[in-house]
Amino acid sequence: MKSGKLGILVLLVLFSSSTCSAWFGSKHKSSSGRSSFRPDEASSSSSSSSSSSSPYILNRFRAGSSVVFPVHGNVYPVGFYNVTLNIGQPPRPYFLDIDTGSDLTWLQCDAPCSRCSQTPHPLYRPSNDLVPCRHALCASLHLSDNYDCEVPHQCDYEVQYADHYSSLGVLLHDVYTLNFTNGVQLKVRMALGCGYDQIFPDPSHHPLDGMLGLGRGKTSLTSQLNSQGLVRNVIGHCLSAQGGGYIFFGDVYDSFRLTWTPMSSRDYKHYSVAGAAELLFGGKKSGVGNLHAVFDTGSSYTYFNSYAYQVLISWLKKESGGKPLKEAHDDQTLPLCWRGRRPFRSIYEVRKYFKPIVLSFTSNGRSKAQFEMLPEAYLIVSNMGNVCLGILNGSEVGMGDLNLIGDISMLNKVMVFDNDKQLIGWAPADCDQVPKSRDVSI
Repeated sequence: MKSGKLGILVLLVLFSSSTCSAWFGSKHKSSSGRSSFRPDEASSSSSSSSSSSSPYILNRFRAGSSVVFPVHGNVYPVGFYNVTLNIGQPPRPYFLDIDTGSDLTWLQCDAPCSRCSQTPHPLYRPSNDLVPCRHALCASLHLSDNYDCEVPHQCDYEVQYADHYSSLGVLLHDVYTLNFTNGVQLKVRMALGCGYDQIFPDPSHHPLDGMLGLGRGKTSLTSQLNSQGLVRNVIGHCLSAQGGGYIFFGDVYDSFRLTWTPMSSRDYKHYSVAGAAELLFGGKKSGVGNLHAVFDTGSSYTYFNSYAYQVLISWLKKESGGKPLKEAHDDQTLPLCWRGRRPFRSIYEVRKYFKPIVLSFTSNGRSKAQFEMLPEAYLIVSNMGNVCLGILNGSEVGMGDLNLIGDISMLNKVMVFDNDKQLIGWAPADCDQVPKSRDVSI
């Protein structure tokens, strides 16, 4: 959500023991004091046009139908990845941040907007198809079923992110125009948030139209598409170290080419690994084990707990001894940076000085799924020409013992989160080539 953004996930530590990615209050009024949302004041999207898929169209779909979106952005210096979605009637493009650590997709909304940041496109003009307060989708946005409904015909939400960014709004339905890989274009009516009051604590916050929530909850777009029989409840992404990449919903992968590990059954909101991991440095045991990890594109960087982080720092400093690298204390890009004899232009110039880091996951004490992070998956080259460590101390930002695998460590891998089978998979991949054919497999 900003350069070097911190994932939404941290709020499971700060706000709730139920591992919810964000907390949503009951009815909140905007600063204008409005108590009932009036989309008819601003609406240009009609709710009368049906977007339900006809039986003829649905018969053309098969178990392997999918949607693929090109991705733009990078870990550094941009600090985020976004996709373009076409929403409304007529459809209009919006740039959305990708976040597998949260469920809700929302747009900055002209309802009118009380507080909105700069946006790449005109503010979203909401439809008048409100989601009622007691709707199942609304209930999924609250920590418990015992929430207030001061305005029964509308679902109010407030989402707060770990970096103190927040959005207040109402839930409604509108039309998403989606191009499936089997050649069919559908206008699918799904829920999204109309965010009419945003707080951006960072003045350098990049312009965005909204957030694309791809978590495990009911309001996630993949869950909604799955409930309409359009795709399997599977999401995946492939983020290129060169920038860009793609995300996909449904079956776009060859499962036999991926390494798989079970999802946690205790954390129903996030892509948490069921088994604990052991940390390996350069193929050797580090003495650090019992690490619990979550994969989250809402974070640019990776976070280890304090103990694992300190062991990592000690290992790196020992490994860098005798090499043409010196700590660059004047480079504040990230907490730990090194300079060479001359400025580095690419991470590939320095990878020879560093070794792979591996998280070795166990499941029921049996098989081990190894998640390898090559040097380019935990290092960046700063704009000062130094190499900096993209793994940070999560304990300093309130994450406790949690370990978060962010964008940097998922580069040049296809990542698959299969909610139907409760599995997380990965494999090395060329993320510069966006799949287009329906029969393509990664």
